[in-house]
Amino acid sequence: MNEDPDQARLRSLEERIDRARGKDAPKRADTGKGFSQGEVAWRMVLELVTGMLLGLAIGYGLDVLFGTRPFLLILFALLGFAAGVRTMMGTARQMAKDAETSATDKED
Repeated sequence: MNEDPDQARLRSLEERIDRARGKDAPKRADTGKGFSQGEVAWRMVLELVTGMLLGLAIGYGLDVLFGTRPFLLILFALLGFAAGVRTMMGTARQMAKDAETSATDKED
């Protein structure tokens, strides 16, 4: 039996696709290095929330200790928020620097 012409064209197309993927396909060793955008976003949210929660906990503890109920809680909640934002911005800056470095390494 002769081979169906459509089957030959299909096989030829599959071979061309495999060759094209071979050039642009990421290597297995590189897959563990990068982070998806979702992972980066969750990391930044966690840094912000952690800073706020630590500030709230410290403020509440000091309020109970000194008997100044709302004052230190509010103060340390704001300080925790500021620390979380600072940490989050530092992470964003570092990731941008890493992305720039990897982009220049790929160009060379």
